[in-house]
Amino acid sequence: MTSSVVFKSFTALRHSSVEHPKLIHPHTTPNSPFPYRRFRITASKSSPKLQNRNLRVAVIGGGPAGGAAAETLAKGGIETYLIERKMDNCKPCGGAIPLCMVGEFDLPLDIIDRRVTKMKMISPSNVAVDIGKTLKPHEYIGMVRREVLDAYLRERASENGAKVINGLFLKMDIPTRGNENVKTPYVLHYTEYDGKKGATGEKKTLEVDAVIGADGANSRVAKSIDAGDYEYAIAFQERIKIPNDKMVYYEDLAEMYVGDDVSPDFYGWVFPKCDHVAVGTGTVTHKGDIKKFQAATRNRARDKILGGKIIRVEAHPIPEHPRPRRVLGRVALVGDAAGYVTKCSGEGIYFAAKSGRMCAEAIVEGSENGKKMVDESDLRKYLEKWDKTYWPTYKVLDVLQKVFYRSNPAREAFVEMCADEYVQKMTFDSYLYKKVAPGNPLEDLKLAVNTIGSLVRASALRREMEKLSV
Repeated sequence: MTSSVVFKSFTALRHSSVEHPKLIHPHTTPNSPFPYRRFRITASKSSPKLQNRNLRVAVIGGGPAGGAAAETLAKGGIETYLIERKMDNCKPCGGAIPLCMVGEFDLPLDIIDRRVTKMKMISPSNVAVDIGKTLKPHEYIGMVRREVLDAYLRERASENGAKVINGLFLKMDIPTRGNENVKTPYVLHYTEYDGKKGATGEKKTLEVDAVIGADGANSRVAKSIDAGDYEYAIAFQERIKIPNDKMVYYEDLAEMYVGDDVSPDFYGWVFPKCDHVAVGTGTVTHKGDIKKFQAATRNRARDKILGGKIIRVEAHPIPEHPRPRRVLGRVALVGDAAGYVTKCSGEGIYFAAKSGRMCAEAIVEGSENGKKMVDESDLRKYLEKWDKTYWPTYKVLDVLQKVFYRSNPAREAFVEMCADEYVQKMTFDSYLYKKVAPGNPLEDLKLAVNTIGSLVRASALRREMEKLSV
């Protein structure tokens, strides 16, 4: 396994005030999902020492990004506030996490519902390909419930010193830009729900030196800094309690369905949870038809979920690319708020937690463990590191989605390609350890030839289908 990531043993782990047009960075292309812009910023070395207090940072949003950020800040000597409105929120998320996240974030195994070691990729014509042959005995994809994972990360942040506030972030007063020597605080306005004021809550304010926006695809922090819009997908998911004898089938198995019936530009899924399955789909181009696609996904899996009872229905927007702006002054966006969900796979949990941690690490380092004020250049170090590390992953998955999710014949070719063990090894190595796995040149050549062959056959099939429809 080619990876520089070191893991624990798994045996007992329970602007510049001004922005200008794009400037191409050595690590980007004109079509890069991570656009760089030209900035004039003050060097952090000139940042003053704080007197009689530590740096104050607010994290807005208590999902994986916010929980990871708050924990890292608190451990690093920062006075940390984490504001989250829905402490028991069940996000409409497939819930898959890569193996590296278990080790990197020291997750106890009892919050992982299932260890998936087998997957079925099912084509538009219902050809099923078994995936997982190349997994090693210790390797698996973890399946979690977001309400469990998110609560665990928030609690751990609290245990390390972060103040967790059950509140709804409303807006913030942003200091006038232009004089970077004046470190006016950001004033946050929020409604706190502590039970004393009933359902209406109590309006409060909080002054902080920096803000991390981890408040999801509809981020109010992003709106506050005019971060720009992005295209988004809508994800729709039903949690279905199925009979025990049918749940045995999904004990360590996940299914992915592709086809125009389940989604014109994404895929449908059946993922196992603790005592039920999550059945869902998503789309960018035909949001109004999402319930029709969901019905088709249930229909494709009907024999395996027969007799099931829907126990929860969930829907949520998923960003399709990073926002045009992710840092402004002493405010940074992470996770879905920044737009870090991957194409093709639609994965966001690991990248949310990782971006939250990386952003917090940049603040801890720039502030010298909370002793100095930070500025925009400190937060931009997080962006530079993020883009350099993960741009290849996002680009590869973007290309795969554009090539293979465009038509049913192309999806048939995609499923056919997934039967190749070399493809499976490369896919799982990249997914489990979050690195674009280096390939074997001869195998890569063979894969290229096979891929072209699959696409040619798909193109020929498409032409025949078009003739039949005339």
